[in-house]
Amino acid sequence: MAFLVKSMLSDQVKNLGLGGGGEESKEESTPSDPAAAAGMTREEYEEYQKQMVEEKMERDAAFAQKKAERACLRVHLREKYRLPKSELDENQIQMAGDDVGLPEDLQKMVAEDQVEEEDKDSILGQLQNLQNMDMDSIKEKAQATFSEIKQAAEQKCCVM
Repeated sequence: MAFLVKSMLSDQVKNLGLGGGGEESKEESTPSDPAAAAGMTREEYEEYQKQMVEEKMERDAAFAQKKAERACLRVHLREKYRLPKSELDENQIQMAGDDVGLPEDLQKMVAEDQVEEEDKDSILGQLQNLQNMDMDSIKEKAQATFSEIKQAAEQKCCVM
């Protein structure tokens, strides 16, 4: 808006012959005050800058929290599968503070996985796996393997 008014007035002044030959310096065309350049008063501009800084800090804090949650998940998976620890993950968790934990959805998934693994590791879980196996196919594979070994042995050994 300010640009439009300024351009209209400067054109009218040039038409009157008071423009000074049509040469303008760049300092006059661009205001030195950033508030004026944005079309706001100084107070509005300062308030706007404060809001921008606060929003940036909130976004950065939320981003750091998410990074720490992901690092916590990676640490948990490394412990579960006995993989080497990562100092980068531990540093991210420390930077976010002590209130970092797994999100609720992931906690539920981890709990379900642990229950399933405990069931599989128990004796009853092993017995259920035996019931689910196809004994006929296992017997056929064992007989085929035995006959292959017997034939290979007969070819190599002249006594048999």
